[in-house]
Amino acid sequence: MIRSSAVALAALLASTSLTTVSMAQTPAASPAPAPASGGFASSEATDPYVWLEDVEGERAMAWVREHNAHSLGVLQGDPRYETLHQEALAIVQAQDRIPSPGFTHDGHIDNFWQDAQHVRGLWRRTTLDSYRTATPEWTTILDVDALAAAEGQNWVYKGAICLQPEERYCLISLSNGGKDAVTLREFDSVERKFVEGGVVLPESKGGASWIDKDTLLVSRDFGPGTLTNSGYPMVVKRMKRGQSLDQAETLFTGQPTDVSVSGYTLRDADGMVKAVLINRSVDFYSSETWRVGDDGALTQLQLPAKSDISGLVDGRLLVSLKQDWAAPSGQEFKTGDLIAWPLQAWLADPATPAQLVVRPTERQAIEGVNVTRNRLVVALYDNVRGSVRVYTPGDGEWAHTTLDLPQNVSVGVGSASEKDDKVFVSVTGYLNPSSLWLADAATGAVDQVKSMPAKFDAAGMTVDQHEARSADGTLIPYFVVHKSDMPLDGSNPTLLYGYGGFESSLLPGYS
Repeated sequence: MIRSSAVALAALLASTSLTTVSMAQTPAASPAPAPASGGFASSEATDPYVWLEDVEGERAMAWVREHNAHSLGVLQGDPRYETLHQEALAIVQAQDRIPSPGFTHDGHIDNFWQDAQHVRGLWRRTTLDSYRTATPEWTTILDVDALAAAEGQNWVYKGAICLQPEERYCLISLSNGGKDAVTLREFDSVERKFVEGGVVLPESKGGASWIDKDTLLVSRDFGPGTLTNSGYPMVVKRMKRGQSLDQAETLFTGQPTDVSVSGYTLRDADGMVKAVLINRSVDFYSSETWRVGDDGALTQLQLPAKSDISGLVDGRLLVSLKQDWAAPSGQEFKTGDLIAWPLQAWLADPATPAQLVVRPTERQAIEGVNVTRNRLVVALYDNVRGSVRVYTPGDGEWAHTTLDLPQNVSVGVGSASEKDDKVFVSVTGYLNPSSLWLADAATGAVDQVKSMPAKFDAAGMTVDQHEARSADGTLIPYFVVHKSDMPLDGSNPTLLYGYGGFESSLLPGYS
C-alpha cells in the first residue's frame, strides 16, 4: 500500500494551514529537483540584468536590499499598513490551526506540530477518539527542539519512515539547517529514543526504505560516479544490518543524465511486502519502474513513461496514466485514466488485461488518490468543483458513491486507515474556512471533526461559477465571489486573479 499525498493535496494542505507528518513506509517518488544548470545562454550584451542570476552575489543582494527598502517604505507609509500587518500576523501565528492527522497502521493518529514554543517541532501521537475532541491528549514521540539543543545541531525534521506492520522502528530524516541532504537514524518509537548501535546513514541527498528489520533499500551518495548530473542519487543498494554503505549490494544504476533513482516497497493493507521496486526518474515527467527479485534480478515493469503507481487495494495495483497508452494486452487507454491489474497475475504476465476504474470526462480531473483497507478513494474535480468518490473493487465495473460534502469547494484526500476504511478529507472554499472531515469509505458516512475559525463575515455573500469562451472556443470556468444583492450591471470594482502553469490548477480556497 502506498500512503502519500499528491502534489495538489500538498498544496491544498499548505493553503489550509494543515501540517502533516509522513509515516508512510512507501513514500511516493520525490518531486523532481531543479536541474543543476540550464536555461538560455545570455550575457550583459543581450541582458543588462544577467548579473542578477548570481543570486547570492554582493551586487545582486545590494540591489535586492535597495528595492526592498523602497517597497517597504511605500507600504509602511500607507495609513492602513499597521492594522493590516497586525491582522496578518494574528492569522499566521494563530494557535487554532488544524493538526494534520496521519493514521498509523494500528489506527492511532500521528501529527508533526510546530509553534512558537516548538519551532523545530514535535512528532506526537494520540488515539482517533481523542483526536476528534477539541483538546486531544498527545504523547510526544520526538521533540526535535530538545534533540537539537542536546546535540548542539541545527536539526530540521524531514520525516520518518517506519517499518510496517508494527511501525516500531523508524528511520528519522534530519537535515542540518534545512538543506536537501539528510542524515538518517534508526529510532524506536515505543521507547521513544534512538536505537543504540542502530542504523545511521551519514548526510547525503537521497533516502532509504525498509524491506525488513534487517534490510534496507538505500539511495545515497556512495562516492564518485554515483550521483546524477543534477546531484541526486543514481544508485540503489540493498544494505543488510551491520554492513557499511560500501559493503551493500548494488541493485540498480541509472544514467548521469537521469534526475534521480530511488527504491521503495509496495505493501498490502497488512503491511506485507508484495514487490520491491526501483523508480528511475529519466526526466521531470518520465520515469521507469523496475522490480527487484529476491535474487537481485531486475525486471522493468511494462508501464507508460508518464504514469504513477497510486496504490494497492484488494490485491490490485492502481496506476494513474498521464499519457495515452496502448497496453501489452492490446487495450487502449487515455491520459487521465486510472486503471488496475490483479498484481500477481500482471507481474507474471504483462499482457494481463487491466480494468478501467475511472475515466474522467473532458471537464473532469483526478487530483488525488488514496486507498483504505478495502476501498479506493478519489478526489475528482468536475469543472474545477471538488468532490470525493469511493470505489469498491470488483471483477467488472467498480461501483462508486460520492461523499456528502460541501459544494463549490476544493477537496483533498488525506491519510487513510489500513486497519479499516476510514479516511480524512480536507475541504476549503471561497466562503468555507478550511475544515477536516472523517469519512467511512465502507458506509459513506462523513463527519466534520475540525474547522478553522472564520476570518471574515461571509453573511450575505455568495459564490457563482461562470464560463468564458476563449479565442479557440474553449470554455474557461471562473468563479465570482460577491454580495448576494450586488447588481450585475458591469459597474462593480472587481479584483481579478488567474493562474495557469506547471500542471497546477487554481482551485477554490479560503483567503
